[in-house]
Amino acid sequence: MTKTAIQVDHIARVEGHGNVRVVIEDGAVKTVEMNVVEPARLFESMVRGRRFEEVPYIASRICGICSASHVVTDLLAIERIFGVAVSDRTRALRDLLVYGSYLQNHATHLFVFAAPDFLGHKSVFPLADADPVLFDQALALKALGNELCTKVGGRSVHPITAVVGGFTHEISADDYRALADKLEASLEFAEAAVDLFHSFEAPAIQTAGDLLAMGAPDRYAVSDSRMARFIDAALSFDCDDVDEAVEEYAVAHSAALLARVRSTGSPYFTGALARVNQSWQFLGRRAKMAAAKVGLRPPERNPFCNNVAQAVEIVDALERCADLCRRLADGDFEGTSEPAPFTVRAGHGVGFTEAPRGALFHELELDGEGRVKHASIITPTAQNVANLEADMRVLAEKLVADGASADEVRAEVEKLVRAYDPCLSCSVH
Repeated sequence: MTKTAIQVDHIARVEGHGNVRVVIEDGAVKTVEMNVVEPARLFESMVRGRRFEEVPYIASRICGICSASHVVTDLLAIERIFGVAVSDRTRALRDLLVYGSYLQNHATHLFVFAAPDFLGHKSVFPLADADPVLFDQALALKALGNELCTKVGGRSVHPITAVVGGFTHEISADDYRALADKLEASLEFAEAAVDLFHSFEAPAIQTAGDLLAMGAPDRYAVSDSRMARFIDAALSFDCDDVDEAVEEYAVAHSAALLARVRSTGSPYFTGALARVNQSWQFLGRRAKMAAAKVGLRPPERNPFCNNVAQAVEIVDALERCADLCRRLADGDFEGTSEPAPFTVRAGHGVGFTEAPRGALFHELELDGEGRVKHASIITPTAQNVANLEADMRVLAEKLVADGASADEVRAEVEKLVRAYDPCLSCSVH
């Protein structure tokens, strides 16, 4: 018997710490594990007993990139409990805040974490030396996401202006227009980035599981729909019913809870690729053209294409946010963003947004004083780990069948992990 054990300790260029173990015996892949080795961070326990006002800002500390999404998701859960209806203007500002984190995350992931894989570098630093213009443009895109979050949320991470029912502050109409100009000026580079990431060669595999994304009948929804949809299972559900649709479970080799479709037992993927599959027809004009140019359209099931989908979403975010900023400047949205009045009451509610890395659910139960009795958070990476393992097996089996060496298997599996854009720290929230 011949046995090859491929062990990758501390996967590089991802957020958090995780190991990969692949065992091949007599030409057959026997073991594939994504070992999340982060310690539990206990945010769900940390908020217990806290007043509702504190919860969004505590939960935002789960992630330094997706902090805006955690804030908005908690606010949606609290508003569900209190029966708060927000204005169209508030919804537009929340979209801006979430999309700002898309620009932050996708630019970082694509150019700092993923690009070195395909350009023959071990880190981003040789890329900065080899192509300083590309590197500077990528950093400028990340900085623009920071600026958008700062202008809308008061800070580039852990926003402070978004509160129950609205916002405590807004920038001026001139500031909105200046921001729109900057967003539009970045579109040409973003479109070129779609072509760049499509040009990178990747193994031709199909994801093993289902796809989960927010759905809406008439838009590319990221923060204002309660409907989630498993694409393969053709199963749509209200986010209040997430526990009935999603089954979390533990495995011995991971500190993170894994997830699967409760009705089918299938693992699933959530993230940019799932969103593009779900809502391709609602992409902005330039984003849809960029996606069509490189052949990214439903059904697309190669997990490596998540990189291309993120690049398309950058174009979409720039285009969409520029329009939102101009409409906010012109007063096109009904209502004010000032916090709507509400009455504190006991109850249960679930908030749901599309964070940069995928579907994010926050479940809260409050008592009559507005203090947390129970909290549950399901992050995108925690949902993705089971499907990542399944896709690692698909990839490893293909490579072994093609006669790849152990070093080649190791390199391609690492690329796949990074294509998922995992935040392993978030998975053990």
